[in-house]
Amino acid sequence: METFYLVIVISLFMLAIFDLMVGVSNDAANFLNSAIGSRTASFKWVMFIAAIGIFIGASLSNGMMDIARHGIYQPEHFYFAEIMCILLAVMLTDVVLLDVFNSMGMPTSTTVSMVFELLGGTFALAMIKANKDPLLGLSDLINTDKALSVVMGIFLSVAIAFFFGWLVQWIARAIFSFNYKKRMKYSIGIFGGIAATSIIYFMLIKGLKDSSFMTPEYKAWIGIHTWQIVGICFVFFSLFMQILHGLKVNVFKVVVLMGTFALALAFAGNDLVNFIGVPLAGYSSYIDLMNQPGATPDTLLMTSLLGSARTPWYFLAGAGAIMVYALYNSKKAHNVIKTSVELSRQDEGEEVFGSTPAARTLVRVSLNASNSIMKILPVSWKNWIGSRFRKDEAIIADGAAFDLVRASVNLVLAGLLIAVGTSLKLPLSTTYVTFMVAMGTSLADRAWGRDSAVYRITGVLSVIGGWFLTAGLAFTICFIVTLILNFGGAIAVVVLILIAAFSLIRSQVVYKKRQKKGVQNPLVSSIIKSQDTEEVLMLLQQHNKEELTKVLTYAEDNFQLIVTSFMHENLRGLRKATGAIKFEKSQIKQMKRVGTIAMSHMDNNVVLEKGLYYYQGNDFAIELMNGLGRVCETCLEHIDNNFNPLNELQKQEFTFVTEQVIKFVHQSRKVIQNSEYKDFINYISTSTYLNNELARIKKAELNRIQNQSNSIKLSMMYLSLIQETQNIVTCTINILKVSRKFQQEK
Repeated sequence: METFYLVIVISLFMLAIFDLMVGVSNDAANFLNSAIGSRTASFKWVMFIAAIGIFIGASLSNGMMDIARHGIYQPEHFYFAEIMCILLAVMLTDVVLLDVFNSMGMPTSTTVSMVFELLGGTFALAMIKANKDPLLGLSDLINTDKALSVVMGIFLSVAIAFFFGWLVQWIARAIFSFNYKKRMKYSIGIFGGIAATSIIYFMLIKGLKDSSFMTPEYKAWIGIHTWQIVGICFVFFSLFMQILHGLKVNVFKVVVLMGTFALALAFAGNDLVNFIGVPLAGYSSYIDLMNQPGATPDTLLMTSLLGSARTPWYFLAGAGAIMVYALYNSKKAHNVIKTSVELSRQDEGEEVFGSTPAARTLVRVSLNASNSIMKILPVSWKNWIGSRFRKDEAIIADGAAFDLVRASVNLVLAGLLIAVGTSLKLPLSTTYVTFMVAMGTSLADRAWGRDSAVYRITGVLSVIGGWFLTAGLAFTICFIVTLILNFGGAIAVVVLILIAAFSLIRSQVVYKKRQKKGVQNPLVSSIIKSQDTEEVLMLLQQHNKEELTKVLTYAEDNFQLIVTSFMHENLRGLRKATGAIKFEKSQIKQMKRVGTIAMSHMDNNVVLEKGLYYYQGNDFAIELMNGLGRVCETCLEHIDNNFNPLNELQKQEFTFVTEQVIKFVHQSRKVIQNSEYKDFINYISTSTYLNNELARIKKAELNRIQNQSNSIKLSMMYLSLIQETQNIVTCTINILKVSRKFQQEK
């Protein structure tokens, strides 16, 4: 039996390795998005500074994992076997759950996932124990206060971080404006002093409060002399930053890099170290069992977990090394960073998220409130505010999403809020605070314009919803897994570990496939950055050619799939086509937004000459998708209701003409792809012939209706198919016409 539990302990540590790696992937955005989003330094330098912070933070932490030892359950009422069951269920759930969120590119709270997994696992066994022993109640077995405080912390941290992010950034922008280099001669020293002092305070209060060298005497001394330390640091760093500014050093870059290091250090020392708390609690429990002769897993109560344990240095150093490795090599970490940066981007660009009713309502209410306030303000005030928020004066590095002022506020304010929350013993999450501060500062900077606000708010709501979803899923899944382990024994342990391993492997394969599809078109980035009319037009023509080629390729493949599935009464194929059409429509809308951005970068004469053709091409592409959608909807409804299929004559007619239509779409796609319009007249003739042929079939079917040779329902459906097929032909030739005019005609 001891061997079996030794295997479980080893499994816990193996899962902890994966947990550390997916945890870094999730939390990397917390301390990297400001430095990367503002292009403070090269990507390698930012990663290097963060890696140092992570390793030092992990190595100096004493690893007191109270939350895993006695934070949620009351260990004095649980036997060794029950504790091991809970801990294994927590690790299995945590690894898979965090990996799913990372694959989606959604930052979530590792603290909340861990707490609610422990709560779910404990609740499962507490129900069983309370049912067996009437003297034990759920309150005797579960520490519900901890879970409740975490939930309250979520609400508080989200609202407070967003509000203060908006407020502080608005004040900072009012002081420095977007053209900050002209207005920082004397104010930069004070700003740098406040920022550096805040970072030092944050590192002492939050980052190193539980470090191995931080004895109770040191903590007490720091607590007594906190304000003296803050005052000395402020004076020193204010003078130091002013001197650096005099030496032509960009103080904002220094602040951003210091903040990155501090957040990374605190992250490793306080947040991510929780991932090794569960296996260490299991290891400690196993050592306790081995040290008590005669004790069995089913009789040994784990009172030893009531005390705090100090983690050996080699566990901490090993955890730090794994974190650094994951930071450098995890593509999912880069994906999570991208989500946070994209939602706080200053300029226009490809929007990652769509639109939702909730986001539209919030934008509408905000606009009404803003308009009401602006009516009250004096004209002089409005002019002064407008002069401080001229986005056309923004100093943003090439390829950056926002400037250094906002990056500095993001890091300094996030650190301060976390430090204040820690001193007040509020269970703030690093993820919540850093993300919502970034959203608040981007709102203050007017990065959420009317054309992008609804998409940005949808993204923020999606991420926030993901946080709450994390809590629910963590509790539910761990609850179920704990019950399976409890009743399934050794077989359940082996099976669930294999399932978790399979899930992780499959997640990697699916993620790589999605990444290949989701690679951002470099042409779009070039279009957004360029201000040269001729270059933008050339890039937009290339982009338009590629996108219309994709549209016609999709139309060709999907129309063939719809017709084939309809003829063979294949419901699965028709449903697949329906989902694909919705996705393709969203891609075309995205193409239209890119064109709108490009038009804003071109000369007015060029826009008047070429813009109409570009928008017409988009409109015809949307109409082509609508036609395909109506064909698919008609076929799906007919097959799903088990109506009579087409008769042989109708099948022959429709199959013959659709083969020619598919061939025509294929040829049109080749013309656009290769820019070979010399036989353009022939394609017009082909489209005319196809429409005439479809009209002839329509007349023949009307004659059959008069002769009552077919059922009315079947004939009406058939006529609808013919009509929509005509629309597909018409849209295809129209796309070809406007593409030719946009690409070639001067």
